Amino acid sequence: MKYQEYIEIRPDKRFGKPCIKGTRISVYDVLNWLANGMSKQEIMDDFEEITEDMINACLAFAADKEHKLKIAS
Repeated sequence: MKYQEYIEIRPDKRFGKPCIKGTRISVYDVLNWLANGMSKQEIMDDFEEITEDMINACLAFAADKEHKLKIAS
C-alpha cells in the first residue's frame, strides 16, 4: 500500500504529526482507537470521512516507521 496517498505531515496541522489527508485525525489517533479495541467499522461509523483504505494506510505508515527504526539501530 502507498500510504503516502492518504497520510500527510504538515507543520501547520496538529504540530506536524502525521494525519489523514483532508482531516485533523492523526495516525496516532487511529492506532490508539484500534489498540483500545475499536474495529475498523466502528471507526468508520464514528468518522464518516475515514475509509478502510485510510485506516490501512495508518497501519502501513506505522509498520514502515517501525521497520526504519529497526534498520537504524
